[in-house]
Amino acid sequence: MKVTVDLSDHEMQEILELTGERKKGPAIRRLMEEALQLRRRARIARRFLSGEWGMELESYEADQERDRQREQELAP
Repeated sequence: MKVTVDLSDHEMQEILELTGERKKGPAIRRLMEEALQLRRRARIARRFLSGEWGMELESYEADQERDRQREQELAP
């Protein structure tokens, strides 16, 4: 889909510099893709931090505890 966007010359120059693209269309596309990626990551992080999403690490935690016990047994 094509979209018309009004940008100042300064904004367009900054977009070109930030993206490393030489042409306007690919530069705006890259900037948009990166912005979407950041928002998706932020959404996922919020879900984990809020507890909406999570994961069980039972075997990892059991292994950690077993390693701690071994270290205590071997300590002088």
